Amino acid sequence: MKISKIVEELGLEVCCGDCEMEVQYGCVGDLLSEVMAHAKPNSIWVTVQSHVNVVAVSVIAGIRAIVLCNGHNFSNETVKKAESEGICLLRSDKSPFEIVGKLYRLGLEP
Repeated sequence: MKISKIVEELGLEVCCGDCEMEVQYGCVGDLLSEVMAHAKPNSIWVTVQSHVNVVAVSVIAGIRAIVLCNGHNFSNETVKKAESEGICLLRSDKSPFEIVGKLYRLGLEP
C-alpha cells in the first residue's frame, strides 16, 4: 500500500519524505532495540519517539515511514536526517493505539 493512501485515510501530517513508497507491514513500539529486532523491511513504524536515532533504526530495519503520535513533533535534526536517508516522517495527534488499529483495518500485516 502506498504511504500516500495511509496519509489520506488516517489524516496524517507529512513532515518529509516520499509518500509514493509502498509499505506492507506495520510495527509499533518505543524501545529502539525491540523495533530493530522485530520490524520487517517495508514497514511503517508507529511510535512516540522523535529523536534522530529513530531514523538510524529505520535505515537498519528497512522501515519506510515513521508515524509520530500524541501530537509530538520531530526535531529539525531528525527531519534533516530523514530527508537524507529517504525516510518518510508523518505525525498525528492521535494515540499509537488508534493509529495501529486503523493501519490494521487497512490491511497492513503485523
